[in-house]
Amino acid sequence: MLKRKAYDKLLAWKKSSQGRSALLIEGARRVGKSTLAREFGRNEYASCLCIDFFEAPDEVRGYFEDYRTDFDTLFLYLSTYYGVELHRRDTLVIFDEVQVFPLARGLIKYLVADGRYDYIETGSLLSIKQNVQDIVIPSEEDPLSLDPLDFEEFLWGMRQKQLADLIRLQRAAKKPLPDGLHARAMGLLREYMLVGGMPEAVATYVEQRAFAPIDEIKRRILNLYRNDVARFARGYEFKVVSVLDGIPGQLSKHEKKFPLASIDKSARMRSYEEAFFWLADARIANLCFAAADPSVGLSLSMNQSTLKCYMADTGLLVTFALADNALTGEDVYRSVLRGEIGLNEGMLTENVVAQMLKANGHRLFFYSQSGKEAGEKRMEIDFLIVPPYADAAMKPRVSPIEVKSPRQYGTTSLDRFKERFGKRVGTQYVLHPKQLRDKGDRLYLPLYMGFCL
Repeated sequence: MLKRKAYDKLLAWKKSSQGRSALLIEGARRVGKSTLAREFGRNEYASCLCIDFFEAPDEVRGYFEDYRTDFDTLFLYLSTYYGVELHRRDTLVIFDEVQVFPLARGLIKYLVADGRYDYIETGSLLSIKQNVQDIVIPSEEDPLSLDPLDFEEFLWGMRQKQLADLIRLQRAAKKPLPDGLHARAMGLLREYMLVGGMPEAVATYVEQRAFAPIDEIKRRILNLYRNDVARFARGYEFKVVSVLDGIPGQLSKHEKKFPLASIDKSARMRSYEEAFFWLADARIANLCFAAADPSVGLSLSMNQSTLKCYMADTGLLVTFALADNALTGEDVYRSVLRGEIGLNEGMLTENVVAQMLKANGHRLFFYSQSGKEAGEKRMEIDFLIVPPYADAAMKPRVSPIEVKSPRQYGTTSLDRFKERFGKRVGTQYVLHPKQLRDKGDRLYLPLYMGFCL
């Protein structure tokens, strides 16, 4: 199994919970929730009972319905059916794809109170109405969000842990990598942009070092997502599909904000916001909102009607963008890797940075000023974050982030942002393909150091 950072979070939950709460692992389909939970159960418990509600027959579901108040009989039957010996306080019970069978999730409160086993639930689309109807959401759930592999995890999978550790060390010391290692890190980042972080795709690439097989995997995942739209977004499927299909085209433009006029000239955000939030809830897309008055509480000035919409996985974005043919061949991927095909670099770099920031727990915000008002100066800041204690006074500040592709670039927007917001602004970051440069309150970081922010 690929090493995941979330495994340490599962260990921390087991130690702190001591059976007093269940763990709910949420994430997109095919992101590795089940694999992570099962590996944890095998390694950390005397036995592991996993019930996959996608595959569980009616007989098993009937156990939960018939014996919801008789746990002795419920577990006797489950243990016998699955051939798993259960050990009090040393068995992990996994409710896999729990959204398919909400009754099991509704029993968590009572199962935790019973206290004989530990429980992990995994699920996707957990907030969708039909997946929570008729149940009381248990307060005994500790949530854990699982995203696609981030770039550091990708490096681990590619047997480049030493390089990953060095990147962290050099970032902390504000020192560049030697030129040869910088080139290697940039090359691996470009591979990550194409492969992405879906575990099956990464594992296949690690084994075969070929792009054609992973293209097939990613297309299957995208088809799965489309099927989920048809199944769960009833009543507004067209709007969800329209937004989803529009993501690559909008990200390929200089102006990354998602204009609804590209879908329908008469479209308004109030009629489409459900579609955007559905994609976010399904973990298919990462939404980035405008902060009208940036401060340490970015959400306080969030404008939900002005947003950017990124794919949650960079590899899926690439496959989506190259999906004109039934399959995308190895030669096409290799040409993109070498920069010989004009797949928009700005689209890929900004999307991968959004993915890095999201994986590090940042909500995504940006700042935009049109320059149309009297006295305004136009500026676009790709991302805003609030790092803890970003200055010597030990006060949090807003850090603007500009993402730059290989072309020549300027930093006029950063200059104007600093000029306008003054002491609110902490370290300014420029993420670019070149080496690290420390300019005091402005730090130029190579793109691969984005996972350190």
